[in-house]
Amino acid sequence: MDEKIIMLVEDNPDDVELTLRAFKKSNITNKVIIAKDGVEALDYFHGTGMYAGRDVKELPIVVMLDLKLPKINGMEVLRDIRQHELTRLIPVVILTSSAEQKDVVEGYKLGANSYIRKPVDFEQFVEAVRLLGLYWTLWNEIPHP
Repeated sequence: MDEKIIMLVEDNPDDVELTLRAFKKSNITNKVIIAKDGVEALDYFHGTGMYAGRDVKELPIVVMLDLKLPKINGMEVLRDIRQHELTRLIPVVILTSSAEQKDVVEGYKLGANSYIRKPVDFEQFVEAVRLLGLYWTLWNEIPHP
């Protein structure tokens, strides 16, 4: 894989914009694929729907996944990612406003690599996304099965 792609699965346009601004502010210039609901995310991974014909072997280096998504929720997206050999090892960071302990536990049970609660404060949100982006794009070692 030549280009290190980040996938952002987020239905809130304001959070998408904030995330992209945080990446830009941190000089994280990776291509970002944005899925605005669970169906779009799964279409991307399976090469179906609007991503029909896409080379499904070109995978993101990290998925930043909201839980509260329309159509198919984030937990179902995570479950699907972990069930397929090709996508099983992709790092998935749950980035959500949910503070419910049951969501944290379920996310980890399904194989999330990290669970981050979105800060309400803009500067804290930018800093959290900046650190996440730097870690997953620069420092994390990616498995090549």
